[in-house]
Amino acid sequence: MAWFRRKDKKINSPEKKEIPDGLWEKCPSCGALLYRPQVDKNLSVCHHCNYHFRVDSELYLKLLMDDSSYDELFNKIESKDFLEFSAKKKYSDQIIDAKNKTGDKNAIKVFRGKMSGHDIVLGIMNFKFIAGSMGSVVGEIISRSIDVAGEKNIPLILVCASGGARMQEGAISLMQLAKISTKLARFSKSGGLYIPILTDPTTGGVTASYGMLGDIIIAEPGALIGFAGSRVIKQTIGQDLPKGFQRSEFLLKKGFIDKVIHRKDMKSNLTNIISTLQ
Repeated sequence: MAWFRRKDKKINSPEKKEIPDGLWEKCPSCGALLYRPQVDKNLSVCHHCNYHFRVDSELYLKLLMDDSSYDELFNKIESKDFLEFSAKKKYSDQIIDAKNKTGDKNAIKVFRGKMSGHDIVLGIMNFKFIAGSMGSVVGEIISRSIDVAGEKNIPLILVCASGGARMQEGAISLMQLAKISTKLARFSKSGGLYIPILTDPTTGGVTASYGMLGDIIIAEPGALIGFAGSRVIKQTIGQDLPKGFQRSEFLLKKGFIDKVIHRKDMKSNLTNIISTLQ
């Protein structure tokens, strides 16, 4: 007797169970396969090697601020294409795309509230909004934040994540470096406490201005921090760069920053700093 398999019926073929998308992620640092819900529970940090994933700005708000103790400031200011800049894509279209992608109006949000009972002003940059680039709106919002912190005599904390100045706004973007630096100098002279938190990445004009002008400069582990890119620097000086160049641990050894802090310890460390210096 000939054995055959009917085409309309599967024999001894158990149903294949599908694994939902997004449950697993590979760590870019150690290569470990990570269960995404577990990573989220660990504040988006690899539990094998402590690699800090880039995260949404909302995580820092929940991480640092006391529950429901804050108000958002300057949330009606929006970026505009006042130079009518156009390259491969119009700047006006980039702004629209960024708003739709992130649900935000610009690359920074600022809140006034309490952290462990201390009144603070907290600014959080969003790298997903045109690479967190610093344009006229970012500069204006940070400037106003400095004013509020100075008037209320409370600490200013900025979570930095940026590719640098926004080229689509030309020289006006570069003017924000001087504008913010001047405001911070006055804030410091009047006794204000300013703490920048450098996350991955913090580069370009942000590093060259308010990223490195803090009373205490903090960074997350492994964060990329620098002005020009490593390839440009290597081509300019004609030498190989040290291992770990432009990472937070390297900068700590060279004295550019004051402390590298794990994300889970950020709030407690900031609280101790404010309690000591205020």
